[in-house]
Amino acid sequence: MPFTPLRYSAGTLSFTGYTNQQEKLRSVRIVSLLASATEIVCALGAGEMLVGRSHECDNPEWVRRLPACSDPAFDVSVSSGEIDREVRRRLHAGEPLYHVHAELIRELHADLLITQSHCEVCAVTPGDVERSCGHGAQQLSLSAISLEEIFEGMFRIAQRLGLEEQGNALVRRERQRLDIVREKAARFRRPTVVMLEWTDPLFAMGNWGPELVEIANGDLLLGKKGEYSAAVPAEQLRDADPEYLIVAPCGFNLERSLRERSVLQRYPRWQELRAVQNGNVAFADGNLFFNRSGMTVSQTAEIVAEILHGVSFGEKTEGVHWRRSPNFGLAGCGGRN
Repeated sequence: MPFTPLRYSAGTLSFTGYTNQQEKLRSVRIVSLLASATEIVCALGAGEMLVGRSHECDNPEWVRRLPACSDPAFDVSVSSGEIDREVRRRLHAGEPLYHVHAELIRELHADLLITQSHCEVCAVTPGDVERSCGHGAQQLSLSAISLEEIFEGMFRIAQRLGLEEQGNALVRRERQRLDIVREKAARFRRPTVVMLEWTDPLFAMGNWGPELVEIANGDLLLGKKGEYSAAVPAEQLRDADPEYLIVAPCGFNLERSLRERSVLQRYPRWQELRAVQNGNVAFADGNLFFNRSGMTVSQTAEIVAEILHGVSFGEKTEGVHWRRSPNFGLAGCGGRN
C-alpha cells in the first residue's frame, strides 16, 4: 500500500508562530535515518514532516507507521560475540553494515536526509547513503560525543527546519530536567559504578554516558567523558570492582539485554564482584536510553539516579526500562533472575 504523508495538525502549524513558517514546514520532506534525530524532529513539533525512517526509529511509537528506509546488512539476532566478530570482519573487508533503500527514498521525494557521522557501527552514515543511492536530497549529519554536542544537534535540526525558537526552548527544557536530577541525586552518597555498552567483548561506556553518571552523583570507574566507548579486559573490571554495574548494550532493548546474563556469567571470577554479590547489577534498555543521543538522554540520567540511589522522578522505571538481577552470578543460590 502506498504511504500517504500525514496532514499537518493545527498544533504543529500554530507552533511555528507565523504564516510564512507554515509554508516552509510544508515544503520539507524528511527521511530520518537516525533514531535520535526522529525523536528530535517530533519534539520540535515537526513530526508530520517525516516521510521515512530508519529500521531503528521507534520513538514516539507512531513513527513505526512510516516506511523503513534502511535495514541491517546481516543477522543481528545472533549472540553479542557473533555480532562483534561480524562487524569487525565487515569493517576490515569494507563491506556495509547497513542497507539503505535508495528506490524507496526516491519514491518518498525526500528533501532532507538525516544521518550520523559519529560512529560507523551504530547507525547509518553519510557513506552508507552515498554507496547505496547517492541521493540528491540535502543531508544533515549529526555527531555527538557529549551532552553539549547532543544539544547542538537538537539546535542544528531546528535551524535547518527554521524552528530556531523551538530548538532553543527544547534544549533549555532538557538542561533544566538534568539540573533537577543533579539536585536530587546530590543528597545521597556517591557510589562507584561501571556501565557496560557491550558484553562480548566487554566495552566500558564512554561518550556522554560518564556525564550522566556524574549528574546522577555516581563515581564512574571505567570509561571516560567525551571519549569513545572502549573494550576493557575482564581483569580490569574485576580490579575496579564497582558497587554498581549497569549493563546496557548498544542496540539492545531490555529483554535482549537480560539475555546477556549468561554471557557475563562465563567470565572468570564474575561471581566475586561486589555488585554481583550484593545484587546491584542492573540490566537496562540500551537501545532507547543509554546509547541514544536524542530526547531520552535526560530520562537516562533519571534512570541512573534511580538505580544508584532509589530516587524516582515521577513513575518508577524499574521493571519497565531496567531490571535488577540480585545475585544472578551465584550458581545454585536460588536467587531471583
